[in-house]
Amino acid sequence: MTRWSSGQGQEEGLAERYAARFEKLAAAGTDVHGEATFCESLLAPGASILDAGCGTGRVAIRLAERGFDCVGVDVDASMLDAARRRAPGLTWVQADIVDLDLGRTFDLVVAAGNVVPLVADGTESAVVARMAAHVRDGGALVAGFGLDAAHLPPAAAHLGLDDYDAWCAAAGLTRELRFATWQGERYAGGGYAVSVHRRET
Repeated sequence: MTRWSSGQGQEEGLAERYAARFEKLAAAGTDVHGEATFCESLLAPGASILDAGCGTGRVAIRLAERGFDCVGVDVDASMLDAARRRAPGLTWVQADIVDLDLGRTFDLVVAAGNVVPLVADGTESAVVARMAAHVRDGGALVAGFGLDAAHLPPAAAHLGLDDYDAWCAAAGLTRELRFATWQGERYAGGGYAVSVHRRET
């Protein structure tokens, strides 16, 4: 069982509350699409994207609206139900990333929203390996997650960037960029990081 499933993922009605919160922020003029904008900046038009741990589909839906070929994967059925209601034409797959095998690769795999710290204890390296297995030659894995209690939900693990880089390297990916936010502020330490690791051609 993932940390998400054993923690906040058990809250009844969480998926709709989660989606509604971002919709309310967007309606008030807040930019809630930083992750999608960041990913778009790394890609050619029409590229393929796997949203790993997609939740209610906010990132994948926005990227699909911008013309990208998107697939969303999540372990939480209620989150995927919310995603399907919002974008029934997209492909949504219920699966634990640690076992994921879609039989294809993508130009970019994105794991936003503290996905890696919320996987099952002890599976972090395997989850990174499965995400990396879905990155095509020349493609990238992008992950943003908190590094301390201030940037993580209570159930999440506190992971180190050195460990994350090592898991990526073991999976054949090389670190290319690291930022402190999805808006592209350079990382100089702190409680949140967005990392770009690439598979060489």
